[in-house]
Amino acid sequence: MKKVSIIGVPEHFNLPWHMAIEEGAFAARGIELEWTDVPEGTGKMCQMLQNGDTDMAIILTEGLIKSITEGNSSKIVQEYIASPLLWGVHVSSKSDYKAISELQNTKAAISRFGSGSHLMAYVNALNEGWDAEKLQFEVINNLNGAVEALTNGQADYFMWERFTTKPLVDNGTFRRLGDCPTPWPCFVIAASEAFLSEKEGLMHHILEIINQYTIEFKQIPSIDRTLANRYGQQLEDIQKWLSITRWSQVQLAPKVVEEVQDTLLHLNLISTENILKPKAFLGLG
Repeated sequence: MKKVSIIGVPEHFNLPWHMAIEEGAFAARGIELEWTDVPEGTGKMCQMLQNGDTDMAIILTEGLIKSITEGNSSKIVQEYIASPLLWGVHVSSKSDYKAISELQNTKAAISRFGSGSHLMAYVNALNEGWDAEKLQFEVINNLNGAVEALTNGQADYFMWERFTTKPLVDNGTFRRLGDCPTPWPCFVIAASEAFLSEKEGLMHHILEIINQYTIEFKQIPSIDRTLANRYGQQLEDIQKWLSITRWSQVQLAPKVVEEVQDTLLHLNLISTENILKPKAFLGLG
């Protein structure tokens, strides 16, 4: 058996991977795929890829692209989720804020710098017409940290995937003021440079298996109930999420790489000298 380590957030997007592992699809091809949840999100996963602590990651597009411009040698081997991610903009249920526009010059909770919650705060500022240079941040590591920070007043708002945080809205911990969708496909499959250079054939086998699962995923009988039960979601929320989510089986388009870089540059999150050609980000040809 060939051991391969893979990381991702503990969210419903990644159920196809868990099903493939649990049903022995990888083992049948001689692959021992070891999954590890990383609740801290993209910033932590970029670090793990760069440090060689994992072979692969299911990771936010914009976070990995920013990390690669900063010297991360990992590559995008395929688009994973082709649809945008809906980032809910949340405040404490006891907060006086009633609209996203009221959050200007307040403090955002982020899992870590370079994470999706960090980068999307800038995208939200751009959408709202705020001065992004004045954004303030409180690092909270994960969702539990966000609950604590918003409840205690250490931060004013928190951006996270809308459906993952929905149970916290339902139980009165958070109040969602609105959504901020990513302007591009939200998740990609990434591999470390070392893994890709040494085991490209194995990478192709892994993609063949997961793509078969994602092509058929929405047609699995009662998959909405399976997701709702496994991730503690309301059935109607999962059904809405399924209706707007599209899995992909193709490589990320070079024009998307350029679009993400252009946006990061506009927000002063990367510098002109760090701009790279799309081929610098993409693996497997």
